[in-house]
Amino acid sequence: MNPFDLTGRLAVVTGAKRGIGFAMAEALAAAGADIVGVSATLDPEASAIADRVRGMGRSFTGHRVDFADRAQVAAFADGLVAGDRTVDILVNNAGVIRRAPAAEHPMEWFDEVLEVDLTSGFLLSQVLGRRMLDGGRGRVIFTASLLSFQGGINVPGYAAAKSGVAGLVRALSNEWAGRGVTVNGIAPGYIATDNTQALQDDEQRSRSIIERIPAGRWGAAEDVAGAAVFLASDAAAYVTGAILPVDGGWLGR
Repeated sequence: MNPFDLTGRLAVVTGAKRGIGFAMAEALAAAGADIVGVSATLDPEASAIADRVRGMGRSFTGHRVDFADRAQVAAFADGLVAGDRTVDILVNNAGVIRRAPAAEHPMEWFDEVLEVDLTSGFLLSQVLGRRMLDGGRGRVIFTASLLSFQGGINVPGYAAAKSGVAGLVRALSNEWAGRGVTVNGIAPGYIATDNTQALQDDEQRSRSIIERIPAGRWGAAEDVAGAAVFLASDAAAYVTGAILPVDGGWLGR
């Protein structure tokens, strides 16, 4: 038997339109999972990720949800619970980052980042987790960050949210591990996505980042995807409450 085989399982991936979420949804489908893809800007009827997943012979259902709107997130979660299939894997990946020095950081930015990056993931985990607990099986995966361990620069809301994600992973794991539901996080390092475009475009900052990474390069979204498959699979049945860095060795320096 292949412990990484996800055939027949249903995975919900938030932030699936592009970047890390796209790569994780694609990799989970390649491992056999059917996908529910969600994003604030995803076209439910036609998208690149839908084409990619269906091209592998898996089913794909798309949803557009504003993760800053708690009512929309709650309605989406309730709709999943009322559906015909039980969600086996929840990947809380949707996120936003706002950059400004702490002394000038607008409170509306701070509130938005916490709502999208932390609160929406808790809400989805709470609602879908009840169903998983009833069935005695489930996988919940959060996208954490290097800033779950560090403070960053000019991103106080993001650092606070991602530190909260790490705490939430441990809190949910403590309660759910004995009932068959594992909860883990992935902490991507400096990955070349839209969220890090400003850093990539800053030649001096980008060079200093690469010099600090033992692997000697920015990561790609695909570098994170394998970790998601592992944590979603039976191979990780005894892994819970963990934050797995995928950072080219950054935290080891």
